[in-house]
Amino acid sequence: MSADGTTDVGDLSAAPPPTLRRDLEAVLMVVDQPVSEYELARALDVPLDVVTRTLEDLSREYTEQGRGFDLRAVAEGWRVYTRPECADVVEHFLKEGQEVRLTQAALETMAVVAYRQPVSRGRVSAVRGVNCDGVMRTLVLRGLIEEAGHDSESGALLYRTTSYFLERLGLRGLDELPDLAPFLPDDIEGLDDTGEHT
Repeated sequence: MSADGTTDVGDLSAAPPPTLRRDLEAVLMVVDQPVSEYELARALDVPLDVVTRTLEDLSREYTEQGRGFDLRAVAEGWRVYTRPECADVVEHFLKEGQEVRLTQAALETMAVVAYRQPVSRGRVSAVRGVNCDGVMRTLVLRGLIEEAGHDSESGALLYRTTSYFLERLGLRGLDELPDLAPFLPDDIEGLDDTGEHT
């Protein structure tokens, strides 16, 4: 990072910090959308060209080592993806997992989607008070929720429950979902969309 606070384009001879590979992997494992080299360079305070070289090296190594995941550069940036040749194994695992009971986090997330649909990941996370991206992906892969277009104001991807969700719960329609009123606090009038007092 230069003295004026901007990220340097970099010096091709610059050596990467010893923890850069580890730090890049840690960040890329938690993002749910591709992240640009510039954003990574700025966040990690490392020259842009060093970040670019390290990402390219990691991607090449994962391929050479035959890992089940791949680090890819797409239009919007870099992201970790499951390798296409592993798709059958992942699909089989997730389908088998449908018979396994859902975690408390998954049940809570699914309830928010069911009662607030169509709803964005950000809104679900705000209601639950924790990041729900991983749980949302699992629910999509299990066929319990699905994409339902984009929010007209924010452009965020919206989600809704599926017919499989209704089938698993033994419901004919969403109007058969139980009333939430008995489980809400008495002073619900003073709560906003995120459950915080206004």
